[in-house]
Amino acid sequence: MTRSRGRLAALLVLVVWVAVGCAAGPNVAAGPAPEAGFWLGLWHGIIVPITFVVSLFTDDVNIYEVVNDGNWYDFGFVFGLSVSFGGPARSGSAVRRRRRSAASPRRRR
Repeated sequence: MTRSRGRLAALLVLVVWVAVGCAAGPNVAAGPAPEAGFWLGLWHGIIVPITFVVSLFTDDVNIYEVVNDGNWYDFGFVFGLSVSFGGPARSGSAVRRRRRSAASPRRRR
């Protein structure tokens, strides 16, 4: 039992380590940041839960790219947020739960 918990802990640490590596932030080695468009906004929206946690502990990581292309970046960011937090995908499961509970016979006490 101890071995499986150790493997699970190692896997969790690896997943967190890889996820933190995806956090958005400026690359000072690359020089001034280019303007961010739709695709970068989509990426920033998808990784926002990880970026938010990292931004609580450091001032070098930003959730939202200030130097962006305008409306296309905003659209990508909001679309990425909906992908990240489930958006319309979760609404189907809620409907199925309601249908399942309505179809099942209710017990009377």
